[in-house]
Amino acid sequence: MKTPINTPTWITTLDDLHSHYGTPAKPALAKVADHLTPAYAAFIAASRFCILSTVGPEGTDGSPRGDEKPVVVPLDAQTLLMPDWKGNERIDSLRNIIRDGRVSLIFLVPGSTTAVRVNGTARITADPDLCARFDRIQPSGAVAQPRAVIVIRVAEVYSQCARALQRSALWTAPHVENLPTAGQMLQDATAGAINGADYDSERATRAHLGWWS
Repeated sequence: MKTPINTPTWITTLDDLHSHYGTPAKPALAKVADHLTPAYAAFIAASRFCILSTVGPEGTDGSPRGDEKPVVVPLDAQTLLMPDWKGNERIDSLRNIIRDGRVSLIFLVPGSTTAVRVNGTARITADPDLCARFDRIQPSGAVAQPRAVIVIRVAEVYSQCARALQRSALWTAPHVENLPTAGQMLQDATAGAINGADYDSERATRAHLGWWS
């Protein structure tokens, strides 16, 4: 059993916070751009995965976003397009965007210890022309389109310090064995009301149908 700790002394003011930490080096501040520079745009265009963070009246939300192609498409130096493919219909991020357009994104590329961050605002559209930019041909030959497109206006973009990805050895660490499955997590969360093994079996079948299903 761990020894209980005393109640910590909280850092509650900006003055205390700033005095506790050092001054940022010049590159840490100079790297921030208010638009997609060629290098930032190239990195983002190579990314198939990002985390989309939103905020709403109920609180914050972080949503993983991935695609078989680039997860977003730059429209111009100030605008990113993110397709919203079929999901679990919770639409947490979309509900937040409707009520508070502020968004943040972190883009990752496998093997790279660099991450690129974007802060800005977003809106949602089901415009047919924008949705058609993301047409995908299914194995059946039918065309799949996203349900909507999130249009992100870039306020600032910058690269992230490599230390987090280096410390975690994210791309090189051994695979973790015996992780809880989604079904086991769901069974725990519902106090056994949903059978985890059944859910995992059905989930595997749904995943096999394809991400557009």
